Amino acid sequence: MSEPSDEQAAMQHYLVCGTEDCQKNGQFYCNACHRPLCEQCRDEHQKSPKTKNHEIVLYRHRKHRLPVELCQEHPTRNKELFCRECSIPICSKCSIMKEHKGHDIDDLEEIYADKYAVWQGEFSKIQKYFLPTTKDLKLDIEEDVTEIKKIMKSFRASIKAEAESLKNLVDEVTSESIEKTHTMEKSLLKMLKSQETTYDDYIAYLWKMSDEFQEYLSITNQKLLFTKTLKIQPFPETTKLVRPVFTAGQFSKNDITKLLGKVNVPNTKPQKRKIQPMEAESAQMKSTEKRLEQSTEKSDMKQTLSLSSSVTKVREYSVPGVDSAFHVTVEKSGIVWVSDQSGNLVQIDLQGNLLQKIHTSGKYEGYHTATQDGDLIYTDKDKKVIYKITPDRKITEFIKTGDWKPISIHSSPINGDILVGMYKGGEAKVTRYNKAGKEIQNIQRDNQEQELYKYPNYITENINGDICTSDINITKVMVVNKSGQHRFSHTGQGSKFSPYEICTDVLGHILVCDGINNTVDLLDQDGGFLSVILSPQQGIHSLRGGCVDYENNLHVGQYRTNTVTVYKYLQ
Repeated sequence: MSEPSDEQAAMQHYLVCGTEDCQKNGQFYCNACHRPLCEQCRDEHQKSPKTKNHEIVLYRHRKHRLPVELCQEHPTRNKELFCRECSIPICSKCSIMKEHKGHDIDDLEEIYADKYAVWQGEFSKIQKYFLPTTKDLKLDIEEDVTEIKKIMKSFRASIKAEAESLKNLVDEVTSESIEKTHTMEKSLLKMLKSQETTYDDYIAYLWKMSDEFQEYLSITNQKLLFTKTLKIQPFPETTKLVRPVFTAGQFSKNDITKLLGKVNVPNTKPQKRKIQPMEAESAQMKSTEKRLEQSTEKSDMKQTLSLSSSVTKVREYSVPGVDSAFHVTVEKSGIVWVSDQSGNLVQIDLQGNLLQKIHTSGKYEGYHTATQDGDLIYTDKDKKVIYKITPDRKITEFIKTGDWKPISIHSSPINGDILVGMYKGGEAKVTRYNKAGKEIQNIQRDNQEQELYKYPNYITENINGDICTSDINITKVMVVNKSGQHRFSHTGQGSKFSPYEICTDVLGHILVCDGINNTVDLLDQDGGFLSVILSPQQGIHSLRGGCVDYENNLHVGQYRTNTVTVYKYLQ
């Protein structure tokens, strides 16, 4: 039996014992036989005279089996040794030849196991630490981009406000200066008018004196000329006009800049972005595993299934015809439907081959679902129609939604009812149809007549009949009972929350894809937070779509990649 690779082992829910006809969990490993062993087979292995001296370790501590490679010099022999001097792998026959005489010869398998462990450790570091940490740093940059845009917008507003304030002051000073010229002009004109009046009076006086002199000159009594003394008053004194002058302001562009203020980058040495140490990353992963173990203890032990202590990757598949995976629907047959943000809806078979592709008006919503009868139904929000695709790929108009735009849809596995999230002019609701397409219920407000929804872009139903929606506009998961009465809301675990896909499983768990924190939150059916079952530590990013299939596996889609990853989280 060939040994599975690390990747294959990690993908399996558990490793099967390598003993023939034994299907138990192979948690141990025989380094001599190179096969996994369960606890019972390990004990028998150690008791057997043939294998009692074999080295048996925990599976994760195993030595990796040396790949078979034939010797070029001796084609019937495998390369099993390593020549230290020549730094090449050789076979046992090569080791006794004169070319390697006296050289240090080691067991190639031991060297391979050591090297494999080192490289596997480095690979693990890349997947569990370096990639997630780098993506976190990239998210920091994206947040910085948002922040700098916000800062610069506020600066522009401040500059405009300062300019407006300065303009108001300029207008005020201008108005005062102009008013001052009017006052000064009035005062100077008054003074000049007074001087003009003075000279008018003096001219009148001179005319009077002239008449008087003429009178005296014309009289016959000359005696008066000798006795009467006439004296002309001197010119009245006035002052010359002191003309006002205008002194132009002395200012420059720099003066205006100083008045308005300026934007610059402080002469401060930038700090390096904080990188979380690898030890802290490991501690965080252990903490997540501990929370998962605690949630397992709380689960119903009477159930056939329960939460696994860890989440294991089962497989990955690429979806041709889409550039992202915003919503995933898995039929009972295993056929998968995937949609992206560009309106592409594609169907692929178990081998990943494209079966059909449809262009719709859907974008960031869960707008397709599989029915009990094996049909696929999807919404076209622009046409306000729900279409049905039968297994023979025939597309027919199924339900018309009137004035309401259908944005999300779910077919109940309990009774075949169809739940549709709808939107119209700022209002939103959830409508229930029976499997024949007849409208039987509308849910829009709670008991206090408060609106329940703004944009229910994903919708599902739990095993107890609760209707669960994720609403991107109010950043909440909204849960009502089958009668439409509000039960609870979920707003995430951090300061930010961006709910996308929402689905449930056979145990009544609610799984929520948080697109901003890149996690899958696990809730119980009463809204209690159990754990984060997927996070960036598993290498996921830009999380969007999710779906639990009929084998209880979680399919996870991401933004900007057409790869869907499948995880097992129940056992």
